Amino acid sequence: MTVAIIHKELARGRWNELSLCEQLANIGSEISRTARWQNKDPELFQGAVFRALDLFELTLRDTRWRGRWREIGRSREVFLDAISGGKEYKSSLPDLVRYFNQFAFCVRRTP
Repeated sequence: MTVAIIHKELARGRWNELSLCEQLANIGSEISRTARWQNKDPELFQGAVFRALDLFELTLRDTRWRGRWREIGRSREVFLDAISGGKEYKSSLPDLVRYFNQFAFCVRRTP
């Protein structure tokens, strides 16, 4: 299965210039959008889901995080569980927003 890259500029290498906190904060922004549009606008919801998954994919391709791939992959799995009802992990988008907000706070505090 071929996955279309949504964030083409980031995929060209700019994504790999970001720290892990910056990458996860960006993923968190898309998860926040996903939560905002869930049950309100299916088209905007789906777009946010695809963008979040695209950023997860770019992060998993970043070889600097090889030792963290399991953790990143699991957070992607939990995100997929949350958007499909939270049946397996009892996950929810608001919980994920709170989790990923910590990375945004980290980025803001870094000089």
